[in-house]
Amino acid sequence: MKTIYITVAFMIASIISLSAQESNKRATAGIKGGYNLSSVNFDGNSETAKLHGFHIGVYGESYIGKIFSIQPEITYSQQGYKILDDSGTYTQKLDYINIPLMLKAYPFKNFFMEVGPQIGFSISHKETFDAGFVLYDTSQEFEPNNFDWGINIGTGFKSDNGVSLGVRYHIGQNDIYDEDKPKNEVWQIYLGFEF
Repeated sequence: MKTIYITVAFMIASIISLSAQESNKRATAGIKGGYNLSSVNFDGNSETAKLHGFHIGVYGESYIGKIFSIQPEITYSQQGYKILDDSGTYTQKLDYINIPLMLKAYPFKNFFMEVGPQIGFSISHKETFDAGFVLYDTSQEFEPNNFDWGINIGTGFKSDNGVSLGVRYHIGQNDIYDEDKPKNEVWQIYLGFEF
């Protein structure tokens, strides 16, 4: 975790220390979407089983130099987790509207690295418990906190015609519930298309 914070601080410090340079690139906008693999980390030392989902949204990218850009986004994201034990499988599905603000660096023409904060708003949730027997299957609601925030890091490729392929990791910093300090962790693989 410390390595991630050091990397984020280094990238931000590098941008601040560089004077803004004129760029012939323009501001762009597009749509993006892809696959989510999410889980929850309890108390910083135990991680749940992964849950599959997807995300979709819109973004804008504005270049602030020859190799740097800022990319705000608004996405719908399916997240959540599973807990497997001898009594059955507990699943919680969490739907979020996420707003990342990514700082991107292009060290090479079509290759980028990205880092930035994200806030999220829980818009729905669903819980199920599968005991393997219909008689014992139950559905019990656990109300998550409405607000989430965290840090994203990622990398990817962007073609000359504006098609992006990337991978991103979200590290949640806010507790989903008031007990056991559960935090979101999400891997994303995505495609983006500029308008």
